Amino acid sequence: MSDTALVVGESLIDIVAHQGQTLGEHVGGSPLNVAVGLALLGRRVDFLTCIGDDRRGQRIADYLHDSGVHLVPGSIAASHTSTASAQLDETGAATYTFDIAWQIPKDANVTEPQILHTGSIATALMPGAAAVDALIDAHKPKATITFDPNIRSVFFDSAQQARQRVEHVVARSDVVKASDEDMRWLDPHSSPEQLAKRWLTLGPALVAVTFGAHGSYAICAAGDLRIPAYPAEVVDTVGAGDSFMTGLIDALWDVGLLGAERRSRLKDISTDTLRHVLQIAALSSALTVGRPGAALPDRATRDRAAERLIFD
Repeated sequence: MSDTALVVGESLIDIVAHQGQTLGEHVGGSPLNVAVGLALLGRRVDFLTCIGDDRRGQRIADYLHDSGVHLVPGSIAASHTSTASAQLDETGAATYTFDIAWQIPKDANVTEPQILHTGSIATALMPGAAAVDALIDAHKPKATITFDPNIRSVFFDSAQQARQRVEHVVARSDVVKASDEDMRWLDPHSSPEQLAKRWLTLGPALVAVTFGAHGSYAICAAGDLRIPAYPAEVVDTVGAGDSFMTGLIDALWDVGLLGAERRSRLKDISTDTLRHVLQIAALSSALTVGRPGAALPDRATRDRAAERLIFD
């Protein structure tokens, strides 16, 4: 069985500006953060994305290489590298505009993965989203499918359209993680917990919801539970959700629940095991918010913190 993670999704350059002046450019993208986070934890990671053969694309490729992520051939095919421009107001709040190119090759040559992770713009923006659907269907017979909607509302005409698209992917997934903000936007008439329970009936083995400083919640066939967030001196929350997703995947990997042949065992996950993997995910997120930018922890950093906070 392969021990490789295949992450499929957008990578881009975040351009931060204030009053017309560019303050900086940073490598970004939710799936990219998960790919890098898993590599920092020592996992073998293939990353299928869509970047241009330009200066910004080269910066992303170099960042992935330096992080230990393998960029799947065919990923450098866009006319230009995508950007997300964040215009800061006087309070520091950001207004985003996107220039996104998203398509992936239909015949990408990838190692059969043990897990396929995707989400965000990659599962929302056509025509690339249809190609992601095809990849999920092709790999699900052998791989665990994990999904984080990470909603960008600008890519949908309405919350109803977004909910239909998200639930289309949820139904094909084994593990789903979403923020409470995304879930409230998708369905303002239900609580995030109610929506998670509904999603569980569509097919996943577990659905997790993050509530920021208020902790996290998860539901599986054996029951549901909530854990508090770990205390952290918050520098910023960039990448916190991606770090939680990365920690969740890694913890499920450690307890031997990934891979399609273990799908029934994942469906039967106990609440005790679920609590353990949620704790690891929450700890990963806490370590990220304590540092500027999407600085996901490596294994040594997280293991030291786990010994102190979880296993003490």
